[in-house]
Amino acid sequence: MQPLFSTSDLFDAFGDSCQSCETQFKQYGRCTVFSGKIRIVKCIGDNVLLRRMLETASEGEVLVVDGAGYLGSALMGSTLAELGLKNGWSGAIIFGAVRDVNALLTLGFGIKALGSNPKKSEKYGAGQVDVIASFGGATFVPGQWIYSDDDGVLVSARQLT
Repeated sequence: MQPLFSTSDLFDAFGDSCQSCETQFKQYGRCTVFSGKIRIVKCIGDNVLLRRMLETASEGEVLVVDGAGYLGSALMGSTLAELGLKNGWSGAIIFGAVRDVNALLTLGFGIKALGSNPKKSEKYGAGQVDVIASFGGATFVPGQWIYSDDDGVLVSARQLT
């Protein structure tokens, strides 16, 4: 069970050592407060690398998916979210789209995304893993920390809670 926190309180206490992501994400998972070390997948309209990452065991990490804001197909649906939950991931923040919205709401997994689209993604395996990503005025670095709740997303080089 993850500790409860407020990103607003964290920013008030540690604002000089964290970044607030300006992107206005929607909550899609039942778990609305989640945090962990950052892992990253960069992919546009192709979720093979995302699946491979979520198939691996995690110690509560958060997968940041830089889909370049593309909403033409979903990068995550209920099958991939269930994989992440089963393998110990805290959640995923997707700069792109999801699908299976009603099913995602039943999972105890943190999921934020820009929107939804019923169209499946491609399956070529294109993209990059654990590279630096930037969007919403924040820079996401593998191994750093991320905090997410209804107020937004914070990134920090060190653990804040």
